[in-house]
Amino acid sequence: MQTQMAAQDTLAAVAAVDLVKVYGSGDTAVRALDGVTVGFTRAQFTAIMGPSGSGKSTLMHCLAGLDTATSGQALLGGTDLTRQSDRVLTKVRRERIGFIFQSFNLLPQLTAEQNILLPLELAGRKADRKLFDHLTESLGITARLSHRPSELSGGQQQRVAVARALVPRPEVVFADEPTGNLDSRSGAEVLLFLRNSVRELGQTVVMVTHDPAAAAYADRVVMLADGRVAGEVERPSLASVTEALQALAANR
Repeated sequence: MQTQMAAQDTLAAVAAVDLVKVYGSGDTAVRALDGVTVGFTRAQFTAIMGPSGSGKSTLMHCLAGLDTATSGQALLGGTDLTRQSDRVLTKVRRERIGFIFQSFNLLPQLTAEQNILLPLELAGRKADRKLFDHLTESLGITARLSHRPSELSGGQQQRVAVARALVPRPEVVFADEPTGNLDSRSGAEVLLFLRNSVRELGQTVVMVTHDPAAAAYADRVVMLADGRVAGEVERPSLASVTEALQALAANR
């Protein structure tokens, strides 16, 4: 265990080691994660996929400090999130992790620029204006920074959310079905930008998705089934991801 943990810690931006998550107790207990060990390499775009109920969202929530594991370790760099207080976890999420959600989660009373800069304000940090300008220009939202979310399209709102996640330079960005509420063109633009952020900025991105086309933008796909790691797809394509999902379904 110690050797395995050290290896995960050295090679990965974030990792699970023998991670278990049980909801409920007794006859109604649900084992959402059943001893998951997996690492997510720095400066890599990884997708997590699996059938409904496979544990992919639970894994992401435990790795991001949004949910508490029953046992095992959730490692962010050298920090074991399973051993931290709520106060420390709040600080970790604010300063070391970026989030992109399916529902955008923008504050309606703030402008796009204010939404992007909010995590830095909460952390008491100044913005890197060069990075801010690069992100907003690359995402095509420079002309929309003074607009509130209600004045933006869904694709524009998600691009604001992407900029908000990246501007603090987090150790890892977790994206939970980031294209689920977008049309195919807007979704492709967001996924392409996430892939480019890995290659150009050295960002680490971990994305949960049910869409094989979205997963094909990643460098690697981790497959889950019944709360366990069920395989991986390196250098994924739409065809290879679809084949892996079909194989999972056939073995259930």
